[in-house]
Order: sequence, then C-alpha cells, then structure tokens
Amino acid sequence: MKRPIYFLFFISSLTTTLSSCSLDEHPHDQIPEEEAYSSREALYLNTVATLYNYIGGYDEGQGLQGPIRGIYDLQTFGSDEAMIPLRGGDWYDGGLWQAMYMHSWSAGHDLPKNAWLYLYKVIALCNKSLATLDSHKTLAGTDYESWQAEVRALRAMYYWYLIDLFGDVPLVTDNSISMNEVKRESRTRVFEFCEKELKATLDILPEERSAHQGSYYGRMTKDVVCFVLAKLMLGAEVYTGTPRWEDCIEYCNEITSMGYKLEPNYTTNFNVHNESSVENIFTIPMDKNLFSNQQQNIVRSLHYRHASAFGYNGENGTCATLKVLKVFGYPDDIDTRFIDCYHFSYVYDWEGKLVTDRTGQPLKYEPEKVLPDLTGSPYLETAGARMYKYSYDLNSKKDGKLIDNDIVLFRYADVLLMRAECKLRIGEDGSGDFNAVRERSYAEPRKCTLDNILDERLLELCWEGWRRPDLIRFNRYKSLYEGPGAIDESDGHTKVFPIPAEVRALNKNLTQNPGY
Repeated sequence: MKRPIYFLFFISSLTTTLSSCSLDEHPHDQIPEEEAYSSREALYLNTVATLYNYIGGYDEGQGLQGPIRGIYDLQTFGSDEAMIPLRGGDWYDGGLWQAMYMHSWSAGHDLPKNAWLYLYKVIALCNKSLATLDSHKTLAGTDYESWQAEVRALRAMYYWYLIDLFGDVPLVTDNSISMNEVKRESRTRVFEFCEKELKATLDILPEERSAHQGSYYGRMTKDVVCFVLAKLMLGAEVYTGTPRWEDCIEYCNEITSMGYKLEPNYTTNFNVHNESSVENIFTIPMDKNLFSNQQQNIVRSLHYRHASAFGYNGENGTCATLKVLKVFGYPDDIDTRFIDCYHFSYVYDWEGKLVTDRTGQPLKYEPEKVLPDLTGSPYLETAGARMYKYSYDLNSKKDGKLIDNDIVLFRYADVLLMRAECKLRIGEDGSGDFNAVRERSYAEPRKCTLDNILDERLLELCWEGWRRPDLIRFNRYKSLYEGPGAIDESDGHTKVFPIPAEVRALNKNLTQNPGY
C-alpha cells in the first residue's frame, strides 16, 4: 500500500519571503541544501512533495482544516452554522469566539491573522519551489512540466482562499520579492490569475483519484483542479461582479465524466478508513502512526465525559446554532443527516452504555438551550448539538487529535449542488442533481429553488467549511446576534475579513478593507 511521501526532507536553508511576518518553521528534519537537489528524487521531494505537508497541520492556525483558529474557523464560526458559547469560565479567550458570532472582529483578531500568514507562507514556499525547479530544469528532465504544474495549481488554490477571505490581496509570484514591498491587487486581477494558472495545468496533471491511496494520494490532480475551478466560477459574481454560472457547470460536468458518484451511504465518506470513497475528491491524508496532521474539530465539540468514553480529551465547546436546528427540522421533522452529523440527546459509549455527566446522571445534550453566553444557565455544559460527522477512531492518539479518518475537503455531493444551483440561475432545471443528493439520505424530493438549495447545502455539507461563502453568494450573510452591541453590517464590510494589523504594521503599502 503506497502512502504519501510528504514528511521526509526539509532543507536547512529554507526561508520564505514572509519571514518578516514572524512565521516560525518547525522542520521535522533537515539536510544541507546542496544535498536537497542532488538527484531527481530529492529534487521532487524538496520542491513538490514537501509542500503537501502544509495542507493539514498540527499547530494552531495551520492547514486548510484540522487545527483550530484558522481558515476553517473563519468559514464556520463566521457564519450561522456553528458557535462556541461562553460557558462560565470556559471559552472566553478574550472575547475571540463571541466576536466571531457577532461579526465584530477587528484587524487585531487572531483568526484572520493566522489565516493570512498561513496562506502566504505556503504561497512563498510555492514560489521558492518554482524558482528551484527552474534552476534545476535539466535534473528534473521530462518531469519538469508536471512537477511545475502541481506547484502552480497548489499556489492558485491558495490564492483562491485568499480572495475569498480578504478580497483584494497582494499577488506575489517572484521568490525574490519581500512582502514588505508589495501592494494589494484587485480581487478581479487575482481571480484572473487563479483561473489562468489552474487552466494551464489541466492538460498536464493526471486524471487520478487524489483521495485514494497510491502514487497521487493527497496531491493536486486534474479532478482537484476542476473542483477548484468550479468553485472559482461559482463565486465569480462575488469576486469580480460578473457571474460565470455556465463555466461552473462545465467544470462540474468534467468531474462527472471522471466517474465520481455519490456513496450509497452518506457516512462512508467520513469513516475511519475512508480512502476508498467514490465520492471524495480531495482529502487531507491522515495516519496517526505516520503523519502529524491533527483533527481537532471533533474533540473541541464533545463534552468532557462524552469524549473520555472514546479515549478522547473533550473540550466542550463547538455546537450548532438555533438556525441550524430550524433548517434540519429539529425536533419534529428531522432530516436523517442531523442524526449523522450531530449529537443532540443522550449519548452512549462504544459499548452502547449511557455516558454520565460529572454528577453521575445520564449526559444529555440540549440543542435548543444554546445561547451566546451560558454563564449561570443550568445547561452550561450541555447546551447545543455537538459535532458528529467523522466516525470515532477508537485507536486514536494524542487525546483523539491523531486519527485515521482522512479530512474531507472536496466531494462530489458538492459538485451536484453547485451544478443544480448554476442551472437554476440560468433558467435551466437543476432538480435532478438537487434531489439526487437528497434521495441518497432518504429525504423527500423538494422543489429546486434557490432557498432550498441554500438549505440543502447546509444539510449536506455541515461541518465542512462552506457555509460562509454560501451565505455571501446568496446575499444572506449577517450575524445571528441582534442584542446590545450588535454591529451594523448593512454596508457589507463583514463579507471580507480585515487585513491583519500586524501585517499592515510591517508593510505600510497595504491598505485596509473598508469598514475596519
């Protein structure tokens, strides 16, 4: 069984053009630079393979998903999908999570800063890799074009995340340029760069299953690039002011032609060993014995005693909002995916025994009792439906953070919902794709309307990090909070995050987004 060859070599002289942003590298191993490029295998490992180390992560703010306080948290807690209530002395964190719920974040907020630094760190590493490949083109030989395509596609994907989160951002493609010297480019300009780079790689990258174990496991392949292009086109009206619905449909059709389909069982995509899923397109490979990638989203949601029953170290934080309960039909007409994705009543251990709370009584979550501040509430520890999307790995390590379930980034159900939405927006019938997703989970067919598609995206894709951009695209983006101190979002400024104050302090050329 072939595994990714990521965590192998790092050159001792590795630096980035973002060092001025106080980024710290923690290489697992180091070798001299002259050895790093001494053979074709070493050249690949140290210019391409090592970049995949950063898709996941083990430190706060790192990775596209898995660790906390980064991109996933911005997309999830900056929406109406999830919250981390204040539970007495727990989860205050200087008001960090309350600001996410209220959309009152500032330029000094940790989450946008972490996301910005992480994304540009990987972009800088990509730029360095491309420069190194150019200078060792002869050594790369016939693989030069394909290796270069992998790096270009990865870099373009990271720029897509940047324009989605921040709007206008610096476009840096030269390894020799310092971030202290750059200015922001328009969102449209960076969008055009992403599209051009991704399309340039389509005929070079292999049509292989990135989510399956083998030589291309966890790598940028043609199917992954088609998905990113579909997402880019889906958001084109937000990013550039010009809709590209037909182009999104084209890339969705391309993915369908590659043989992807829905798994008969929804939960198969999130099993402990989910590498054989016919639906997953791009994942973060997880192996508790080989990789340091962590999945922290499960443990921070579960009650302490609940997590302990599975050998985890729960943090009793993340839960669903009241809006989520309404969309899922709780408690009277519950969509089956609510059962697949949430703990919402009494809970049991792996032997089927009731889990008890700290008083010895049966532990019962209370979804409807959730509030932004639960201090003094009798439901302090139990309010809120909790995350249950990934099957529990009973052999996990590091308190449940090192597991074998690959973290799902892109999957085919999303492709069907994207295509259904785009067809509807151009006056065509998207009900086939829309109801195919519903029928897989034994949900009754619904009329394919924009309102129903938005709800379906929450039903199908909850906990997967898509809710914020979905709400923005549907012009439904605002905080659920309406109490004292609620901010005015009528100008739309919260649709992008502020440029971090720490970054702007180092580069006076960077202007701030309006409203911050």
